[in-house]
Amino acid sequence: MNLRQVFVSVLMFGVAGLLLFMYLQVWIEEQHTESGEKLQQQIINQDFTLPTLGMPRGAEWSKSTVPGLSKHEMAILGSRHWRGKADPFGVVATSLVSKLSDQQRMSESPLNWLRGVYLPPALHPLNKTLVKDGKWKDVDSTQEKRRSFLHDFCKKYNSRKKLQTHLLHMVSRIYVEDRHKVLYCEVPKAGCSNWKRVLMVLNGLATSAHNISHDDVHYGKHLRKLDSYDLNGIYTRLNTYTKTIFVRDPMERLVSAFRDKFEHPNSYYHPVFGKAIIKKYRHDANEEALKTGSGVRFKEFIQYLLDSHRPVGMDIHWEQVSKLCYPCLINYDFIGKFETLEEDANYFLRLVGAPAELKFPKFKDRHSSDERTSAEVVRQYLKELSKEERQLIYNFYYLDYLMFNYTSPTV
Repeated sequence: MNLRQVFVSVLMFGVAGLLLFMYLQVWIEEQHTESGEKLQQQIINQDFTLPTLGMPRGAEWSKSTVPGLSKHEMAILGSRHWRGKADPFGVVATSLVSKLSDQQRMSESPLNWLRGVYLPPALHPLNKTLVKDGKWKDVDSTQEKRRSFLHDFCKKYNSRKKLQTHLLHMVSRIYVEDRHKVLYCEVPKAGCSNWKRVLMVLNGLATSAHNISHDDVHYGKHLRKLDSYDLNGIYTRLNTYTKTIFVRDPMERLVSAFRDKFEHPNSYYHPVFGKAIIKKYRHDANEEALKTGSGVRFKEFIQYLLDSHRPVGMDIHWEQVSKLCYPCLINYDFIGKFETLEEDANYFLRLVGAPAELKFPKFKDRHSSDERTSAEVVRQYLKELSKEERQLIYNFYYLDYLMFNYTSPTV
């Protein structure tokens, strides 16, 4: 056999080996995917929730069995502490995740197996033992109506659709204050800066909300978010802390975000969002606008918002609340509104036992000389849009309008 024949033989053997390796790799991946899909379907199909709310009746917990759970875990679920409570991310899901093989855990994050679980919350009574006077009667009545409205909406909505998301993403906007056991889901342009100041005071990081600068609030990293804890830490806090969310009329919040980020100098939003928006939606853009990204018009901003092929991604300042805080998956105990911010916030502080002298700040965080974004201001901006565009904005925030019982705008 000459040298050429040896070379050809070695080459053919190498090609055959490569093909065999590729075939085995595909086969292994198919087996892994199939087992993963079966496990995920098992999690989705578990019947461990109350009728209409997703879990078995509280009195039946100790008699029910969940495949894959030990007697000890079932004893925990059957205890008085758990009866009647939703189990959004705790014993059941954690135990099922723990049954994954080492190979599956190494190849994919265990949190991915929580996707698709149908876990609507239960509505629990709000703890009012720390409220000593009767001056909050009207605020409390409004609060109960909001809670009931959202709960009824979520029952109806979740009965038709299973919301899917990862656990860490679901809680990534929630700030934690351990001293008073508070969880606050941040909704930008709905009083979030002052709320974070209040959380810092509650946590002993400052003596007064008025002494905390804008940069300390947003860039100081003084407050922990819920996604920084392990699964047990997340679950424990979700089930034992008082959870609050403060929302705002979607159209007002949108206009407020535009005014804040695009009508004032901004070293991030102009070069990142402004340049991309102007480049795609302004056909007569001059060199200066393309270079700096300054001067975005409201109509251009709306074109970007409604574009299914946006030149740059979404941002939390105009993202839907339904995608920031997941109100139909997380059982918020208190629903505040920007329209009644001061009274709602101060009532909430009394509920969680905050110091009597702590009041929610009234000051405007930035651009204090600007007129606040009111319904009248919004009307002026909407005049720049066509009727179709106004309708599409409403469609975009449709869930937020429904969840929090906001009146649809005149379009």
